[in-house]
Amino acid sequence: MDGKTATEVGRKKQALLTADEWFGGGERRWYDAASARLLTDAEGERGSGLVKVFGRTTGAVSPDAVWLTMLPGFPEGSYGWAQVDRLLPAGLGPRLYVEPVGQGDSDKPKGYPYSTVERADLIGAWWRHHDVRRTVVVTFDYTSLALLELLRRQLERPGGPVITAVFMINGGLYADAHSHPLRGTPLLRSPLGAFIAKGSQKSPVVLAQGFKQARLYSAGNEPSEAEMAEVWSALVRRDGARFLHEGAGFVKEHRRNSGRWDLAAIARELKGSVPIAIGGSVEDPYEHRQVDATRERVPEAEIITFPGGHLTTSERPALLAEAITRFAARHGVEEAP
Repeated sequence: MDGKTATEVGRKKQALLTADEWFGGGERRWYDAASARLLTDAEGERGSGLVKVFGRTTGAVSPDAVWLTMLPGFPEGSYGWAQVDRLLPAGLGPRLYVEPVGQGDSDKPKGYPYSTVERADLIGAWWRHHDVRRTVVVTFDYTSLALLELLRRQLERPGGPVITAVFMINGGLYADAHSHPLRGTPLLRSPLGAFIAKGSQKSPVVLAQGFKQARLYSAGNEPSEAEMAEVWSALVRRDGARFLHEGAGFVKEHRRNSGRWDLAAIARELKGSVPIAIGGSVEDPYEHRQVDATRERVPEAEIITFPGGHLTTSERPALLAEAITRFAARHGVEEAP
């Protein structure tokens, strides 16, 4: 994609959708991780060991609808989609945004068993709650792993909601192709990272410095103070900054499950039944090797490249919205009149 496309609006010229506005447009529901079920308020109030999770839906629903499921990145969570969502066609959908436990307006329980499998369970719970039968799935960053787990389950246990097409952006696809800078997730997972997370809870300045050191943005595309303040607001909700440390182990988890969560192996078993698109940013220091690996290992996959750094959701929201709209429409997600 051309970074000078006329429809790309400079993000500093856009009206910023705030964290409060984003979370105000969704709902928090009781969730039982043991049974992977969303509960009614009455069930939740009677239960124990439960959490509340945030989700957001947009668009009219019909039994035959192909949903668009949007899964977020680390560490900004579903709020990372906020500036993209406002640029999608209003009627495109129905759309479902899932907030993992530990992020955004979902609870952040201490000692919770955060994992890719746990996140995949939650996504499945939301699908059952909304009676999703078919869905196109778009992932950003680390939820690519949850999608790989869900594709595995679709192959192993057909009969549930059907993933009809996937678009994975700046995420891990092969355990041997991660390239995270030391000041990114490796630092966050360390004892020093726990200290940094604690400081981020108290100060948006600390968080902004951490984002800069982690090289999440390309040169010249750093966020404004107002933008960073909203990211901080989303990230620290319900004492959420500690997830920076607790959730940063997903690369090691991928390596432990390299055989199961390998896009090339899954694509071979799917035999073309699920169209695959991979998005990559040209200056992304985290997952740039995943795109080249896909060209070699999954030649049938569509490759879409974006200018800028890792946080395409922030740097290039209009380009990303265009790509998602085209992909979703091509694979059955309709735009309501």
